[in-house]
Amino acid sequence: MKLLVTGGAGFIGSAVVRHIINNTAHSVLNVDKLTYAGNLESLASVAEHQRYQFSQTDICDRTALDELFSNFQPDVVMHLAAESHVDRSITGSADFIQTNIVGTYQLLEAARQYWNNLDDDKKQAFRFHHISTDEVYGDLEGIEDLFTETTSYAPSSPYSASKASSDHLVRAWHRTYGLPVVLTNCSNNYGPYHFPEKLIPLVILNALAGKPLPVYGNGAQIRDWLFVEDHARALYLVVTEAKVGETYNIGGHNEQKNIDVVKSICQLLEELAPNKPQGVVNYQDLITYVTDRPGHDLRYAIDASKIKQDLGWVPLETFETGLRRTVQWYLDNQDWVQRVQSGEYQNWVKQQYQTKQA
Repeated sequence: MKLLVTGGAGFIGSAVVRHIINNTAHSVLNVDKLTYAGNLESLASVAEHQRYQFSQTDICDRTALDELFSNFQPDVVMHLAAESHVDRSITGSADFIQTNIVGTYQLLEAARQYWNNLDDDKKQAFRFHHISTDEVYGDLEGIEDLFTETTSYAPSSPYSASKASSDHLVRAWHRTYGLPVVLTNCSNNYGPYHFPEKLIPLVILNALAGKPLPVYGNGAQIRDWLFVEDHARALYLVVTEAKVGETYNIGGHNEQKNIDVVKSICQLLEELAPNKPQGVVNYQDLITYVTDRPGHDLRYAIDASKIKQDLGWVPLETFETGLRRTVQWYLDNQDWVQRVQSGEYQNWVKQQYQTKQA
């Protein structure tokens, strides 16, 4: 089977690509624009594999997409390419509208044209898997509530609104044109290779550098945390086994307050990195409360019972085991961290991958 994966150089996308190459016999074409958050060094372990190809392509470029579909002839599209940082969407929403909405439209149209020209057997087997977020549902009202696949959409940020729009487009292309789609909405991911602007890697790296650990408001915001490798397994399961038209929520069953996440990281660092930066007595002393984000949702939590019942997926990592693995990975991969923080990783990409264009 051939899988075209958009956003495969991103955090979740690279985990998906590594999972497919390392655990199946399938071929992957990684299609990524390589924005600041795209890092092909996260795929160094599979970059030379004969079943892996890379194309630096913007999903808004319809002509380039048509050429990729024609040349690669995918059996499956896994669409992960997206602008994904909420804070960036608040200060500059244009890129989110362009990539997440317009880009999804262009990809849907390229896929539809390609799918319409397949023979009957391949047409029936084809899948377009759209990967989205639980943030499309907005803020949970009650402490006992959980997001289900039938929860109404109520996005709060430009980011979540753009993802909600793309979800609706995918469902419309299924309803109107018959394109065989499946959708997933996931909770907050964490794990190795996470870009340092996100909460968990930011806290780890700031603490190691003796910098403030910023916490929005009082830190009482609750998120359900999902280890990225558990998510990659779930996504592959959905795209290969789910029925056309189905939606699955994927969560880690790990609700945590943001402040508790930060304190847990500090506790792990006390154990795993006891040699603190100069002037730091306890890592928790670095916690700094900052003005809350505009429109900040208080709580997200996913009911993942449907994917367990239908497809047999459950997360393998608890938050405690996954967080320990994550902190240890950042301690063990300081070279990767330094290249990302300095921007050198972008030069590394150019040097290593100029000949890897599909």
